[in-house]
Amino acid sequence: MTSTDPVDRILSRAGTALQDEATVAGDAWDQLELEERTALRRVPGLSTELEDVTEVEYRQLRLERVVLIGLYGGQVTRAAAEVSLRELAALAETAGSQVLDGLLQRRPAPDPATYFGSGKAMELADVVASLEADTVIADGELGPSQRRALEDVVKVKVVDRTALILDIFAAHAKSREGKAQVELAQLEYLLPRLRGWGDSMSRQAGGRVAGGAGIGSRGPGETKIELDRRRIRARMAKLRRELRAMAPGRAARRASRVRGGVPSVAIVGYTNAGKSSLLNALTGAGVMVDNTLFATLDTSVRASQTADGRTFTLTDTVGFVRNLPHQLVAAFASTLEESLDADVLLHVVDASHDDPEGQIAAVRQVLREVGADDAVQARELLVFNKADIAPAEALVSLLAEHPEGVAVSAATGAGLDQLRDRLTAALPRPPVRVDLVVPYARGDLVSRAHQEGELLEESYLESGTHLVALVGQGLAAELAAAAV
Repeated sequence: MTSTDPVDRILSRAGTALQDEATVAGDAWDQLELEERTALRRVPGLSTELEDVTEVEYRQLRLERVVLIGLYGGQVTRAAAEVSLRELAALAETAGSQVLDGLLQRRPAPDPATYFGSGKAMELADVVASLEADTVIADGELGPSQRRALEDVVKVKVVDRTALILDIFAAHAKSREGKAQVELAQLEYLLPRLRGWGDSMSRQAGGRVAGGAGIGSRGPGETKIELDRRRIRARMAKLRRELRAMAPGRAARRASRVRGGVPSVAIVGYTNAGKSSLLNALTGAGVMVDNTLFATLDTSVRASQTADGRTFTLTDTVGFVRNLPHQLVAAFASTLEESLDADVLLHVVDASHDDPEGQIAAVRQVLREVGADDAVQARELLVFNKADIAPAEALVSLLAEHPEGVAVSAATGAGLDQLRDRLTAALPRPPVRVDLVVPYARGDLVSRAHQEGELLEESYLESGTHLVALVGQGLAAELAAAAV
């Protein structure tokens, strides 16, 4: 039987991040994953109203009928708030919910008691009742007391943007490291939000309790909340150890590519900007593509070649979003740090979006949070994707504002040749020039010169292969030792 205690439910996944995963190659796995994600649909008529039972502030989202709420005022314009609320609607739909309505209130800051003002909260309750909604989602992070007070007014469950994003991440993570990172972020969010009611929390008693009972009434000395906190902290410590244990393997793979002189390109960008589609278009990788937010959480690395034959790697990374929960930024920092070590950052922007400049700023902000500096931004190559459906005026404006950018369409292939040329020019060139003859018995070195270096001339002599090439220092030393 499934536990009804959310703490038990989240902690019951302990160890799932370490389970071996079945490996299914190619498009068959991608199609299976897409079918799995779209298999659940909302079942009408299920009530999710609050009951007086032990629970916590973080509750796993079900497939629900939701009303969205947000604020504007001060530095936040109404237009920006509407864009953010539409994004929240896309997040809710990705989680499987049905969005019924969205409401914005003008106020400079959230009400400390109920997020909305008390009068607007009553109006929200009427809207929720008339639409028969069962969940309210706030476009911001709610404090524990704010969420409780708003639930008391609207009489249905209230969650915030952070809980929604965490739930989507939990549903989409597939790799061992991805599952561990998401679970750690969920527990970080859960820890300060534990709560309960009445006798269900009364597990602590002394020799003379309030009711007059004495012998036989002594509890274990800890309340239910204290027990849950201890369990959560222990699990978080274990997850951090596991993530640290995974780091050397990732570092070793990265070091191997560096030793081999293989340049690296990291694809970063806002969620649903088309990063995976671009990876497929450039490499034919066949990674899963889905028109939802956060379809990709697990890093994919694929090899590609420049027009002059140099091999480089393309890494697809998790997408970013405005106000990405700091718990997720911290949990995914180890993965995002790989982007900082890349030779080129391919920053993909959805040119058809209402606010592409806002997306660019949000991505750069997250990169700064994980340690990006000016040197990282100097390696950035802006790619304006979805040029086939973007308004022509908006595309012209973007390219005028960012003349170093490239407009492409991963769907139609438009602009990809120009992008490949720009990538070829941006990738670092091998530092050592060699001019020597390699014996035919060392064809492996000639092959590595083709893959890792830049071949300038090649001819075949009686004694071996004459090479003129640019290669890395390590390969240059091996070629010099083998040369005749």
